[in-house]
Amino acid sequence: MIEKHILRITAELKLQARQVAATAVLLEEGATVPFIARYRKEKTGELDEVQIAAVRDRLEQLGELDKRREAILHSLGERNLLSDTLKAKIEAADALSTLEDLYLPFRPKKRTRATIAKERGLEPLAEILWLQNPDTQPSQEANAFVDVAKEVPDADAALAGARDILAERINDDATARARLRELYVAQGVIRSKMVAGKEVEGAKFKDYFDWSEPAKSAPSHRILAMRRGEEEGFLFTRLTPTEEAALAHLEALFVKNTSSTGQQVKLAVHDCYKRLLGFAMEGEARVHFKKIADEEAVRVFADNLRELLLAAPLGQKTVLAIDPGFRSGCKVVLLDKQGKLLANDVVYPEKSAREQAEAAEMVKTVVTRFKVEAIAIGNGTASRETEGFIRKLGLPASIPIVMVNESGASIYSASEIAREEFPNHDLTVRGAVSIGRRLMDPLAELVKLDPKSIGVGQYQHDVDQNALKRSLDDVVVSCVNRVGVELNTASKNLLAYVSGLNARTASSIVAHRDENGPFRSRKELHAVAGLGPKTFEQAAGFLRIRDGEHPLDGSAVHPERYSLVDKMAADIGCSVADLLRDSAKRAKIDAKRYVSPEIGLPTLQDILAELSKPGRDPRQQFEAFSFSEEVNKVEDLTPGMKLPGVVTNVTAFGAFVDVGVHQDGLVHISQISDDFVKDPSSVLKVGQRVRATVMEVDLQRKRIALSLKTNPEVGPREPRSASGPSNASGPRRDGPPRSDSRPQGPQTVDWFTAATQKKR
Repeated sequence: MIEKHILRITAELKLQARQVAATAVLLEEGATVPFIARYRKEKTGELDEVQIAAVRDRLEQLGELDKRREAILHSLGERNLLSDTLKAKIEAADALSTLEDLYLPFRPKKRTRATIAKERGLEPLAEILWLQNPDTQPSQEANAFVDVAKEVPDADAALAGARDILAERINDDATARARLRELYVAQGVIRSKMVAGKEVEGAKFKDYFDWSEPAKSAPSHRILAMRRGEEEGFLFTRLTPTEEAALAHLEALFVKNTSSTGQQVKLAVHDCYKRLLGFAMEGEARVHFKKIADEEAVRVFADNLRELLLAAPLGQKTVLAIDPGFRSGCKVVLLDKQGKLLANDVVYPEKSAREQAEAAEMVKTVVTRFKVEAIAIGNGTASRETEGFIRKLGLPASIPIVMVNESGASIYSASEIAREEFPNHDLTVRGAVSIGRRLMDPLAELVKLDPKSIGVGQYQHDVDQNALKRSLDDVVVSCVNRVGVELNTASKNLLAYVSGLNARTASSIVAHRDENGPFRSRKELHAVAGLGPKTFEQAAGFLRIRDGEHPLDGSAVHPERYSLVDKMAADIGCSVADLLRDSAKRAKIDAKRYVSPEIGLPTLQDILAELSKPGRDPRQQFEAFSFSEEVNKVEDLTPGMKLPGVVTNVTAFGAFVDVGVHQDGLVHISQISDDFVKDPSSVLKVGQRVRATVMEVDLQRKRIALSLKTNPEVGPREPRSASGPSNASGPRRDGPPRSDSRPQGPQTVDWFTAATQKKR
């Protein structure tokens, strides 16, 4: 590990050197972020997952910088261009842009105007001009370089060629590039114009048909919206400071006086900026601000995903799950307490009276016979109508009827994971199963999906996809390990996210479980093929075995600390099982007595907290939610209505709220609170229940404006250009529209017959 990197990261992240060094060593040894944060607190000084991930990411970035540095040094050395001074500058470069600026003059170039001028013998003339001697007359000096054979017919042509050489020299100057780069970042203005003739086709970007603002203060969603409009051919954008400011910076660096030669250098400066350096810096500035916009969009997506994954689970209940539909009927599945598919069928509550009666009879009979404890209804097409039908059946009030966000269900149902789980069932059955399982345990079901298909992002398709994937994977891993995983019931998809495990080891665990039966203790993991000591160390603490051989196998206490807990119990004259049951016995433990060089108070406090609630689920307790029965579609909405809703997505410009009409409404950032709100995510979270006021309804475009203010001013308002085009900013649907046509496939049971045959 390079010491200078440790010191640099220490300063950048405002941490202690020992914390960064310890984290770096643990990461180098193969430890995961969740494991380090949970079980190595003493070594890192209690760094949390965010800080550890930041150290990891910065180490990787600096490692890539070192690789590029070595490549440049090697290239220059091979060509005998590496002076001691240049080598020192390259080794001292602390940013990729600085490194590339130093290398630029030596980078192999294509044939340019400057190289052509050099071929014509004009470099000595360029050197004369560069000195800017007040006594030098450029025209007289240029006459000596006139050579028709070399395509230099007169003094003006000679001076023009010399200026081309100077322009390229200025373009390659590291100081000039650094100064101009700072100017573009500090004073750059982003402007967008409509592409002629695209007014109608590009109407969704009309807010940006004539837009400008300082780039450094432009919110991420506007930058990404303008870039999308440009990529789709509707907008033309520029990002520059004023030309006067840029030229003033360059003239201050290179123009020494107002002499004739000084004027020639000034002309070269202007040519350089307009032809070379300006475009290069604009490109870099666009990348710079795109990166900042990406980071904000990725942060928003990650925050939303975390809230969604950690949504309150219903738990192990017998669930009736319904994927609603009109013409094709409602696909209904029955799941046992572990989420296993027991039976499925199709009912048609929206067709004839006879079919409605049959559907009602079937649902009531199945609910009674199989002791159904909850009903999950997907929130897609016909969801409110299906919910109304179920609520009219007079089922026991103890059975919650819950609308479940089915975003991504169609992608899951067509995935390889779904085909492997249900090879004998069609897409509709798989989709309905996913809806039911999402109610039972959102985390366990959503990990089967690519997070990008869940639909809680902001311009997710426009940001750096590698950075997005890294961030979302970190969130999924964090959530899975924070909750913990039941070793004997978890799918291999869920197990793969456990610290230290991957798809291969997760498959080995499931195969071992299928062949040998449930694990009776954590130590049996040692018998799993391909699962070595290091993997066991990383994973064991996050895997749970309910009613295992050791009382702590169902807790977050790591097996490496079992002997410590055994000693605690022995010291007060009881068993570990007694400690878990009896708070009075736990109160007798003095944690300070067990502090050692390897184990400090942070770990001991974690252990004692876990003994009080072994294997506790950090997620909130499930509470059923219902939409207003007064509204089922957009046409039912009128300004002034106050409705219960659920936040489905939080963005930089506001939040989207589902009020039960198949179309999310937008709460603009100005309508989130009575007080000023700068960051919507500081006030609202995905899944949060709110009470919203309908401000405006646009039936033609199916847009709903909502407010969460106490007493909002209801009525039509001017469009808010600051928010960007709403349909460009809102969540995208997960894949192609779902068809009403139901693919044919084998059925497990004729459910209506199976459910009612005893009565008949």
